[in-house]
Amino acid sequence: MKRKGFTLIELLVVIAIIALLMAILMPTLARAKKQAKDVICRANLKHWGLVWSMYTGDHDGYFHRGWIGGATGPADTWPNAVRSYVGIGTDSNDVDFYCCPEATKPIDQGKRLDGGVHLAWSFGGVFNHRIGDYGSYGINSWVCNPPRGYGSGENWRTPSVKGAGYVPLFLDSAWYNAKPHHTDNPPFAEDGFFHVVGSTVGMFCLNRHSGAVNGLFLDWSVRKIGLKELWKLTWHKGYPTDADPPVWPDWMKGFKDY
Repeated sequence: MKRKGFTLIELLVVIAIIALLMAILMPTLARAKKQAKDVICRANLKHWGLVWSMYTGDHDGYFHRGWIGGATGPADTWPNAVRSYVGIGTDSNDVDFYCCPEATKPIDQGKRLDGGVHLAWSFGGVFNHRIGDYGSYGINSWVCNPPRGYGSGENWRTPSVKGAGYVPLFLDSAWYNAKPHHTDNPPFAEDGFFHVVGSTVGMFCLNRHSGAVNGLFLDWSVRKIGLKELWKLTWHKGYPTDADPPVWPDWMKGFKDY
């Protein structure tokens, strides 16, 4: 008996059904992939919490000196301060630890100066760091232990402080450090290159995780931080968390207020 094959109409119906199913499933898969990256990012920051806990434990409870300028200053920035605890270099294994999964490509490989949300910062050999140092997390530069007489006295020198769970230490960032002030303005564009605006809250104001970034706090806790919430965190000892918020650019107006 001769077997009857599929007709053209039947094949088109099957193809149409498959296309419909793909259209339904693709957004769900995309959301699942983004959520997975979010979880990995927070796991990375948990790892960094262990690093900083070990570092302060080995240094009488204090953080690194921080860059205070001068010829020896760069050696005291956080990538060099914790290098012996975690290692850093050009090995691909480092990317998983130093970078949020949403931003793994170093700027000097990105061939462009915008797109900071999804690019990792890279020293490219400046500041006497080892060539290849890069990442997409940055430190709150108010967290350091400079020699007495340097700075304004507003630094968080140790994690053993009151309200440590409200003091950000290490976050998703467009540069390896930033020193926020309550008068800082948010980036004018969602996908801009933020290093050019200086060491401000804008370095951390990146829409990497659906209107939020991930952050590690002085009590070693890790959580999501709403982008507008960045202006309400206790960045330094005298930071006025009750100050009026800045004027939000259009791309931030729909985000949650705090």
